[in-house]
Amino acid sequence: MDKIIEVTGLTKAYGNVQAVRGLDFYVERGKLFAFLGPNGAGKSTTIDILCTILAPDGGEVRVDGHRLGKEDAAIRNTIGVVFQDHLLDPLLTVEENIRTRAGLYGMGGHQLQQAVQNAAQIADVTEFLRRPYGKLSGGQKRRADIARALVNTPQVLFLDEPTTGLDPQTRKGVWESIRALQRDTGLTVFLTTHYMEEAAEADYVIVIDHGEIAARGTPTALKAEYASDQLRLAPSDEPALLAALAAQGLSGTCVAGAVVVKLAATMDALAILQHVQDYIKGFEVLNGTMDDAFIGITGREIRE
Repeated sequence: MDKIIEVTGLTKAYGNVQAVRGLDFYVERGKLFAFLGPNGAGKSTTIDILCTILAPDGGEVRVDGHRLGKEDAAIRNTIGVVFQDHLLDPLLTVEENIRTRAGLYGMGGHQLQQAVQNAAQIADVTEFLRRPYGKLSGGQKRRADIARALVNTPQVLFLDEPTTGLDPQTRKGVWESIRALQRDTGLTVFLTTHYMEEAAEADYVIVIDHGEIAARGTPTALKAEYASDQLRLAPSDEPALLAALAAQGLSGTCVAGAVVVKLAATMDALAILQHVQDYIKGFEVLNGTMDDAFIGITGREIRE
């Protein structure tokens, strides 16, 4: 297993507030890694530490073999960061913004020009490369942000809420670009998001709450452990249906004209349907979602 990020015993406090409480985790090279948590969970603090913006109080961090606090310049050369807020200069063109970023890495001449062209092609911004950043649409701005983050050919791309505020179609386009980038370059992506359908596409997920890891695993494993499938029944005789469920030791919740039964396992729906088929006119089985899993882990929605 090739670990590109390794975190051991990470701690950080602000006065009497312990924001991060001894985190231990790793990220595999080339994977899409989702780092989730409600507001105030310590997520942003952890990311700021990994990106060398903030110094930890304790613990050890290595990024692509470089030790935080000892080789921070090497870490910064290894990573690219796309922040939630747009940070590019609205008056400069996309190309000028990318060139300015490249200059911070000491690039010049042919090397700088080649780096700008490569980043523009990978992030699919060549069509509007010479347009002012401030004149772009939300999706175009986000792709320009990604191009800027790629100019140093990073091994790890940090995406902090990359699609917040974008409409569904634009969000889909941005994610198609990110996935193509990862597939074509082997880039490791470290993602934070409020959209659980995005987290559901990750290779591995860690949920942090109150500065500690509350759960970890693949999206499939987390949904299986923390989310419940539901059997949604359309009643033809609601009182008789509820009575038939009660006879099986089950309780149904009436929601918008349907009776909903939580399932311990998806296949349990078959036995239930056999007992209630005379009292329903239709049904559907709904799989547990990452939203359900997140609530099951933290007791609250991620947007709170």
